[in-house]
Amino acid sequence: MVQVMKIGLISLGCPKNLVDSEVMLGLAQQAGHQLTRDAADADVLVVNTCAFIDKAKQESIDTILEMAEHKKTGRCTKLVVTGCMAERYRGELRAQIPEIDAVLGTGEVPEIVNAIGTIGIGDSGFGIGSRIIPLLRADGNPVSSGSIQSPIPNPQSRALPTYLYDADTPRLLATPRHYAYVKIAEGCDYKCAFCIIPKLRGNYRSRPADSIVREAEGLAAQGVKELLLISQDTTFYGIDRGDRGALATLLRRLNQVDGLEWIRLLYLYPTTITDDVLDAIGESDKVCRYIDLPLQHASDAVLKRMKRPGTRGGYTKLLNRIRTRLPGVALRTTFIVGFPGETDADFAELQSFIREVEFDHLGAFTYSHEEGTSAYSLEDSLSPAVKRTRQRLLMAQQRRIVDRVQKARIGQQVRLVVDGPATEHELVLRGRTAGQAPDIDALVYLTECDPAELTPGRFIQAEITGARGYDLLARPLSVSVPV
Repeated sequence: MVQVMKIGLISLGCPKNLVDSEVMLGLAQQAGHQLTRDAADADVLVVNTCAFIDKAKQESIDTILEMAEHKKTGRCTKLVVTGCMAERYRGELRAQIPEIDAVLGTGEVPEIVNAIGTIGIGDSGFGIGSRIIPLLRADGNPVSSGSIQSPIPNPQSRALPTYLYDADTPRLLATPRHYAYVKIAEGCDYKCAFCIIPKLRGNYRSRPADSIVREAEGLAAQGVKELLLISQDTTFYGIDRGDRGALATLLRRLNQVDGLEWIRLLYLYPTTITDDVLDAIGESDKVCRYIDLPLQHASDAVLKRMKRPGTRGGYTKLLNRIRTRLPGVALRTTFIVGFPGETDADFAELQSFIREVEFDHLGAFTYSHEEGTSAYSLEDSLSPAVKRTRQRLLMAQQRRIVDRVQKARIGQQVRLVVDGPATEHELVLRGRTAGQAPDIDALVYLTECDPAELTPGRFIQAEITGARGYDLLARPLSVSVPV
């Protein structure tokens, strides 16, 4: 009798990495393995890592070391490291953390079964949309990184990854039942000075539209109500194949999928948002009027050093065009402060731009000096303290904007989806409007409601009754769509 292995997986980083984790879990389940949330109960532990910035690399190292302890003291007999850090530091990881048994880069997702150890049971019938408790997530305090150096130096030179999953690839969803991420493309062709992603993920490559639509249909059949389309640049979809109208066509096709309520676009790029895409969003009743547009800065001088193809004036015109063509649109962006050479005047221009635009959602990150990027040759001229101060100033400014805008919304009626109970009180529920993405945006907290009736995945009409920081308070008016 062949032994069935118990697999535990920790997924770190972005939703794009999460989809890779879901595929690995699906492949492991298809091969006959079992899944567990408990690290102490796992025969094999898998850590799917992130390596975008220093903080992410340190988290990855600490998590690997924490899981390595289970090989010394518990049931675990094999530790597998996957993802961006594995792609970037393959040899160094094996050399410095001998507990690691296998390292798989971003292009080796299908090799997870071989890395675990094939047990020969064959296809167990699990495909897109199957749901088993799929994710083991790190909790508690990570072990000390001890003598491990972070960041690990000298990433190896390797051929760029080419892997891309499709609608037939087994996948176990780690998200709540009512929403799922769909990766419509992989890789990136841009050469932003601060970013290592093209070297970790390879060149941009779009999935065929038929594959995406089939996956969406399968997810909807499993109860998914909200589809979140992701890639490194979602608006670049199809351009790598010479089809500049591909995304608009895809949105209109997905809008016809029965069972879906919301379709959300994440990770757009300012130079590839065209009028046909905006028209498709405006004409498709299921596509959320939500634009996630990481701009990174607003000073022309800093943008040029970042190798970003944009200017403050161009960004202002673009955002005005978006708001004109999509009334009521929610705008999300992110900025990097402390990029090499950023002056007080550059930062002041960024602050001015934010006051002028008034984004609905905004994130600010301090620049991380990453080896392997073209910006690494520049002097990292600003101290960590200056970077953190600028980050705080930017977020304090955004908080004042949001406070005023949120209070003006009191009394409005909105449609929202219920995500589940709030951690603060069992009789308070968490929800989101079409202008709020899961995990990254603020929430709507529902009071005066019956949690037994408003189960996760229900869509309701609600009245906004108050504002609490970035979040809104509301009371339900009617249930519109059951699960």
